[in-house]
Amino acid sequence: MSGEVPAECDRVYQALLQCHRRVPNGPPRDAACRHLNRSLAECMISFICPEESAAVRTLCGNKGTALKRSQCQQAQISLATCISCHQDPS
Repeated sequence: MSGEVPAECDRVYQALLQCHRRVPNGPPRDAACRHLNRSLAECMISFICPEESAAVRTLCGNKGTALKRSQCQQAQISLATCISCHQDPS
């Protein structure tokens, strides 16, 4: 999938490109485009690691019990592992 945006994320990607075209570089762009950047990142991660991403969303939504916090931490580790497996080593 190197360098490609999945179809599921294309709308957010196009909106982010538009934001970058409209807003000058620097802090104003950072502020104006932040939500789109985050949305694109979440979409890409959900596409690349769907099970792990869903587990983090489910288990890490609130503090909960010690068991749930432990499950959240394990889900975060699984997600980080999945992401790292898909990174380009170069």
